[in-house]
Amino acid sequence: MIAPTFDNRDGFIWYNGELKPWRESTLHVLSHAVHYGSAVFEGERAYNGKVFKLAEHGERLINSGKILDMTIPYSSAELNDAVIETLAANSITNGYIRRIAWRGSEMMGVSAQTTRINVAIATWEWPSYFKPEERLKGIRLDLSKWARPAPNTAPTNAKAAGLYMICTLSKHEAERKGFADALMLDYRGQIAEATGANVFFVKDGKIHTPTPDCFLDGITRRTVIELAKARGFEVIVRPIMPEEMAEFEECFLTGTAAEVTPVASIADYSFTPGHICKTLMEDYMGLVRGEKEAVAAQ
Repeated sequence: MIAPTFDNRDGFIWYNGELKPWRESTLHVLSHAVHYGSAVFEGERAYNGKVFKLAEHGERLINSGKILDMTIPYSSAELNDAVIETLAANSITNGYIRRIAWRGSEMMGVSAQTTRINVAIATWEWPSYFKPEERLKGIRLDLSKWARPAPNTAPTNAKAAGLYMICTLSKHEAERKGFADALMLDYRGQIAEATGANVFFVKDGKIHTPTPDCFLDGITRRTVIELAKARGFEVIVRPIMPEEMAEFEECFLTGTAAEVTPVASIADYSFTPGHICKTLMEDYMGLVRGEKEAVAAQ
């Protein structure tokens, strides 16, 4: 059975303050966001009827809008309530939520001072980002030819739609080669992130992760760091060069969609999902599902 396309589904989308039928939730072809990438978004997951880190995602959307000179016309609390309303309208207890804010069609040109800032929230059932059989044994990553830009060349601390163009290109090329995803370096040649997730490595019982100075410090990333520290693992945040991957034993990705996903290889570098990776996978899933609280520091 072919899954329905995202423009042709039953249900409701919260659109500028009200629930609208899914198929009627559209925008004009001359919307500024379509031509100039003036949009910010959030991806969230609901587990057992509760949205994980709901408030944090709401605040980040507002802040991303400010970075792109977009004043989102709703408070974080109003948007959080709208997320709950949209989940209920679609009878979803376990699923994915996409909030997005974008400039409308009131002006066409680089300048968009008087365009309306539109906001929509959609939610749907969505399983693990990676195939279950891949996730358990560790996924394979390609090494992208595209680099994450410098902070003075793009608004890298915003979750802005335009920043994902090179992620799409990287993932397409990786998938054509038979990989699940791609690892991206930054403008200095240092390890940055995957196309939609942060990356961690393990060596001698210590966890290493790149400094997020030109890519998002993910909400899931911060959560996993807290879980690791509570377990007594040392977490080292530092610049990491690609050749260091030869010395790492474990590797995993973190993100709202990816959750905690082990990595078996990146290009020619191999890893074995081990104790730390498996422990953090279990702790994270237990936390988001409400099965247990974050482990206490030891």
